[in-house]
Amino acid sequence: MRVLFLIPARGGSKGLPNKNIKVLNSKPLIHYSIDYARKFGGDDDVCVSTDSDEIIECVKQINFSVRFKRPDEIATDTSSTNEVIVHALNKLESEGKFYDLLILLQPTSPFRKAVDFKNMLKNWDNNLDLMVSVKEPHDSPYFNIFEENSLGYLEKSKATLGTRRQDVPKVYTYNGSIYIFNVKSLKEKPISSFDKIKKYIMNDPICSIDIDNHFDWLVAETIINSKMFEDAE
Repeated sequence: MRVLFLIPARGGSKGLPNKNIKVLNSKPLIHYSIDYARKFGGDDDVCVSTDSDEIIECVKQINFSVRFKRPDEIATDTSSTNEVIVHALNKLESEGKFYDLLILLQPTSPFRKAVDFKNMLKNWDNNLDLMVSVKEPHDSPYFNIFEENSLGYLEKSKATLGTRRQDVPKVYTYNGSIYIFNVKSLKEKPISSFDKIKKYIMNDPICSIDIDNHFDWLVAETIINSKMFEDAE
């Protein structure tokens, strides 16, 4: 089974400027995801999709080469992940490289354990569209997530007669760490139409850190400085 690791890294960022190449513990953020992918595949099967010359130069520091530059039209705030993935697959296929699975690794998730990806692969089913890492959130649409109704009053997003969390369905949130896509599904329909999606729960909350703003960055620095995270094989 041929596996492609895709790391999408757009140059622009409003919440935390240049976050993908911002240095975290003497290491640019994007290097964490490249190093993780290299644990499982050679550089020929690792692809960084970027529109940024700065990012291209940054990854050269660890002897990684960017094969192609992402077009500006799919490197905007409104560009979809689907567009980025399909563009990368088409570019690689034009070079004669075809894949069965695509592993999406967002550079904003620096804390990943090798065992999690190994477990996800063990549980992979070729009938799936997607397997995605998730966390169990503190908030729930059955209890403390609300919507505003037509009168301007708050009401629970999901009605329930349950008075305890044990009485209502569990809910999950994508944590942004690891996505395993079936390339066949990507070719047949957009991600928004996927209906065969399985979860993989990451129990370590540190693995769900997704850096989007300055506060997230401070949390990541605290984790590293306190030596709270260790990737045991």
